[in-house]
Amino acid sequence: MSTPHRPCLTLTRATLRLPYAPESARAARLLVRAKLTEWDVPRLIDDAELIVSELVGNAARTGCRAAMMVGIRRASCDAVRLLVSDGSASLPVLIDAGLDAESGRGLFLVGLLTQQRWGVIPWPRGKVVHATLSVSTGI
Repeated sequence: MSTPHRPCLTLTRATLRLPYAPESARAARLLVRAKLTEWDVPRLIDDAELIVSELVGNAARTGCRAAMMVGIRRASCDAVRLLVSDGSASLPVLIDAGLDAESGRGLFLVGLLTQQRWGVIPWPRGKVVHATLSVSTGI
């Protein structure tokens, strides 16, 4: 017995306002897991949780005091976009972390998991960092 095919839910989104704290990554992961389960794309959960954890962690380290916004949106039937906005004008930088480095590989992983479909949109009061995962290929 096969399960009925559910049409993709385009232009569906969810957002969450979070404090600038490392613990906020857990709440962001829960949001991502819930929406991807609802949208019937569970194979993206692990990658999406890693990506949103990295983006939230980077935002938490900016030193901003206002709340950050975390979002997930089903941009199309083939794409899920993760977004993290913060109040810092400082742009994330992809660095070449050495073999002995204890950090600095997060954006490299984001790029790898999204096939380099990530970026930054500067705003007058901060920025939005976004990353897009392909639904059809799972990468």
